[in-house]
This record gives sequence, C-alpha cells and structure tokens, in this order.
Amino acid sequence: MMSEDQRVEDTTEEHRSAEEIAREARRLWQEYGPRAAEGTLKNRDRRAIPQMAMPAQDPAERRCNQMEVPLGYTEEQARLEALRCLNCPTAPCIAGCPVAIDIPRFLLQAAAGKFQDSINTIKEASLLPAVCGRVCPQESQCMLECTVGKVAKDPMQSVAIGRVERYVADLEREEDRVEVPAVGPDTGFRVGVVGSGPAGLTVAADLRKAGHQVEIFEAFHKPGGVMIYGIPEFRLPKEIVRKEIEGLEKMGVTFHLNFLIGRTRTIEDLIRKDHFDALFIGSGAGLPKFMEIPGENLVGVFSANEYLTRANLMKAYDREHVDTPIYESRVVAVLGGGNVAMDAARMALRLGAEEVHVIYRRTRREMPARVEEVDHAHEEGIRFHFLSSPVEILGDEQGRVRAIRCQRYELGEPDDSGRRRPVPVEGDFFEMTVDTVIPSLGNVANPLIRKTTDNLETNKWGNIVVDEHNRTSLDRVYAGGDIVLGAATVILAMGEGRRAAAAITEDLRSGRWEKKG
Repeated sequence: MMSEDQRVEDTTEEHRSAEEIAREARRLWQEYGPRAAEGTLKNRDRRAIPQMAMPAQDPAERRCNQMEVPLGYTEEQARLEALRCLNCPTAPCIAGCPVAIDIPRFLLQAAAGKFQDSINTIKEASLLPAVCGRVCPQESQCMLECTVGKVAKDPMQSVAIGRVERYVADLEREEDRVEVPAVGPDTGFRVGVVGSGPAGLTVAADLRKAGHQVEIFEAFHKPGGVMIYGIPEFRLPKEIVRKEIEGLEKMGVTFHLNFLIGRTRTIEDLIRKDHFDALFIGSGAGLPKFMEIPGENLVGVFSANEYLTRANLMKAYDREHVDTPIYESRVVAVLGGGNVAMDAARMALRLGAEEVHVIYRRTRREMPARVEEVDHAHEEGIRFHFLSSPVEILGDEQGRVRAIRCQRYELGEPDDSGRRRPVPVEGDFFEMTVDTVIPSLGNVANPLIRKTTDNLETNKWGNIVVDEHNRTSLDRVYAGGDIVLGAATVILAMGEGRRAAAAITEDLRSGRWEKKG
C-alpha cells in the first residue's frame, strides 16, 4: 500500500534567483548572440541552447502578496529562447495554436531583436498576447507540437513560446507603443455580444475591425469575464486586462455593465426590440459543480468560483481598502486538480490560511493544471494528497466544517479521456482536520439564458449547440467559448470568437440576414 508520504509528492526544482538566471543568460548570449548575428548558428547549436528559466518571486515572499509570481524575461533571455526555434518548414507549432499564430515568424523576429515586428505578427491572429503569454497551457498546445521538445521527448523542453510572447507584448505596453487596430468603413450593421470574457472580446475586436457597430453586455460591474473574476492577480495582473479592454473602447466598442441577459433584457428583446442585426453569446460556463456528498451545505464550504470572485473581482485580499466578506480560514482543503483548483489553493494561502491541502483522486501526472502552476503551488508550501477523494465533510455542533473524510484510490485502466481511471481502495479511509473546503470540480453553463430563450438548442450539459461556423439554432444568434465548449482555456475561447466573427461578417455581407436598422 502506498504511504501518505508517497501520495504527497514534490518534484519541483530548487528556486533560483532572478539575478542568477540573468547572469547565466548573459553568458550564453555572449556565446550564441554573435554567431546568430553572423548567420553561422546551426540547428545543432540551437538545440544546445538550454531552455531559459522564468525568473520568479521568492516563494517565501510571494505567498504573502498578490504581486505577479513570474517576473518575465530579460532581453537576453527572450532572444536566446527565440534562438532555440529551428524554424521548421512544416511549422507544426502553428497547428497546435487554436488561433494559428505564425509562431516561427514571431520567434525569428524576436531572436533578431525586432520586437515590434514580433508583436505585430502575433497580433495578426491574437487580440490578447500579454494574457495568453501568461495563462495559456502552451505545453499541451503549441509546445506539444514543437520539434525541439519532440527531439528531447519532453514538451516541457520545447521552445518556451508563451514566455517570448509575454516579453514582446509587455515591452510594447511598457514603452507605450500599443497601436489601436484600424477599423473598417461603417457597414451599418449592429452586433451585440453577451459576455466580455476572452471569446466576447475577441469577437468584438474582429467585428469592429470589419466595420460593424459592436456593443458588449456584461453581467458584472467590470469587464473581462474570467480574466477578472477567476484568474488571480498573482497570475494575471488586472492592469493588463484593463489595457486590452481600453484598446477595444478606443476602437469604438461600447460596454454595458451590470447588464444581465435573461433578466435585464432577453435574447429575443435584443433582436426584436433593440434591432441588433446579430448576436454572439459568450457568457461562459459559470455554474459550479459539487460532489453531492454529505456536508456540502456546512458553513465553510465554498465553490472555487465564489471564493475567487470575492478575492479577485471584489478584492477581499485588500482589507485596508475594501470590506468584502471572506471566510477566515486556518486549514483549507481544495478539491480538484485543474488550474482553478491551483488558483483557489494559492489564494487561500495569501488570504492567511496556515495550511492548504489539495486533494486529487489521480496522481500528479494526470492533473489537468498547468505544470508551472503546480510547481509554484509546491514551492509555496501547498500540500498535495494524490489518489484520494472526499466522501464526507464533517461538521461541528454549530454547523461549521471541522474535518473531511476521504477514501484512498489506486489507478486502473484508462477511461474515455485517456487517463487511468481512479479505483477506490475498499475500506481505506482517512480523516483530515480542516475548517474550510473549496470544491473546484469544473463548471456547467448557467441556465438563465437557456431558460429565457425559446427554441435555443442545448445539449444535456446545458451548453449551446452550434454548427461548424458557431451558428446556433436561432436566426442571427451565434455562440462560442465556454458556453459551447464547457470549461476551456482562454486561447480556445478566443479561437471560438474568431471563427464566429468571421461567420457573422460573412452572413451579414452576403445578405443572409436582412439589415434591421
């Protein structure tokens, strides 16, 4: 039987200071930079360049603040990392990118120090490079297809594409060189966008560039969707999202905040009464799942959505300036193994918890969270309990959480996802004393739009059904992002937005929908 120490794994490397990493990069640049400038750098030389580590805050310091953990590359680090690209003729990395960024071209430009050209290449396909460079799971997308990683038999050793993307995007913003995309001639069409998350912002930008009037309806008091309420400041600074939204406003996109579609107005109202020529629904999947085990109604149990929304959108961490209610926790158990679970666990630590435990029914190898986020959590002192799953949350006489009871598991045969199925070990249980439990088990679509929109086809999970062009069962109505895919990544939602925007523009220009204005 596996011991508890074996179940609580720690495979992270020792933290290295930013200064040490920078010194190594300067030494390597002196070796490889001149040869790159002379054009004498061969592919075998490029493969010899080690991947540039990402400098980060010291774990002991960052667990007490909300500042961004990764510090970003220096110029030498960015150029060295870009030099590792082999510029493969088939460019397999592009196929791994949901929005098809020309990755070899932007890396070639970055390696040459042509940083404005590099960011311009990225922005041909991606509206949110500073965001995607930080939060996209490159290791399971573009890096998974990278030839450098395939030669090393490890996608984590591929070219660190997102880190270079982040560098050139940040440089453009810090030097105040961000240009507002050109807007096409006014088409006279008016398009509404429901939700201001990654899918909504992307579709709005593409539609506005095509010359349509665009209005975004956001239920919260701040735009940005999951990038604002879900992803913590220490992983994605809100100022970066604000700057991206500011660019849309300069393009002429209108935002309506505190506007709940299904209550403030319905989809039918927007088309029949407000005369929108087309609508895009990108409202996300914000209804949390629970385990449906005894004790989930106890005081001290919070969905990760609620916990993170209070902390991120409502700034519960900033006790000196805001008065957002947040539960005072000493020992926290987070249930799940995805990015949201990592965000909730690391936020709990920053909100003052003495101990934070992550309980996951498979092993670290099967965790869907980004490797970097799991590494950061380990470094910050969060404990992982693998091959375990809760069966009951136990309460005290006041109805508050006092402990959690879990069953131990072992891995069986692979399931439909390709991951080995967790199988309970009969009779093997343990209890853990905790005062707070945060389930992070994924989300489903909020039923509000479905219940207030007649004839809108949805599947058994409540997600909106669309065709290959993101058209729904209703005329003039399109959808994309999490409301279609279920829980997905920022870049996948953006890909949905791009495809929908192209279909909307094609349909409006072809006369598929008669102009309503």
